[in-house]
Amino acid sequence: MSGHSKWSTIKRAKGATDAKRGQLFTKLAKEIVVAVRQGGADRNGNIRLRLAIQKARDNNMPADNVDRAIKKASGEGADGDQMAEVIYEGYAPGGAAILCEALTDNRNRTASDVRATFSKAGGNLAEAGAVIWQFESRGVVVVDAPPETAEELAMAAIDAGAEDFETFDSVLQVYSAPGEMEEVRRTLSKRDASITSSEVAMMPKNTIELDESTALRTLRLLDQLEELDDVQRVFSNADFPDSALERYGAES
Repeated sequence: MSGHSKWSTIKRAKGATDAKRGQLFTKLAKEIVVAVRQGGADRNGNIRLRLAIQKARDNNMPADNVDRAIKKASGEGADGDQMAEVIYEGYAPGGAAILCEALTDNRNRTASDVRATFSKAGGNLAEAGAVIWQFESRGVVVVDAPPETAEELAMAAIDAGAEDFETFDSVLQVYSAPGEMEEVRRTLSKRDASITSSEVAMMPKNTIELDESTALRTLRLLDQLEELDDVQRVFSNADFPDSALERYGAES
């Protein structure tokens, strides 16, 4: 699954320098609002809120923005309760499966935008349930770790409840059951690990290898979907060759 995991890492790196950081902060704030609406503003008792706040911090979202989102959701008349969570399923060119998680106050608008994006890229939107069975919910903690420290950190993560890990390009990616992810992160933090992100993600059970041309088309489709205002996260079971990832990473 290394080609898939490398895509996730490159995507985060691109996001860190993305000129559309304001759009990212808007999406992070939206997630916080919905988390508060569903589980309350007590971070200790609301795991979804804790994860949303941690993701905001991982992406360098200012603390004032986080506090405003929580206050907005806690106040009367906030629009967080108007947003619906929707998962869109589809196929990329070449047949790779794609999941899009969205938060929207207008299902018709969002469905139209997602369908048009798939269509323009040569993919297609599928019926509910068509591809989601190919994914599973897993905790993912990503650490900047040179080879000389990666194995030690990985073993500590396993002891803390992690199930598996991958290493590549001085990156350690640790996988766990969703409920174990916070403990895995805490353990790595105590070892002064350089954690770049942690989230509960939909990971593919198996991946589909793509040739370079199809991989590039798929990567661009994934980017275009993530740029939609209502789309929060995008997942795929595509396995990308290194040559495609290098070209993709060099694209502006």
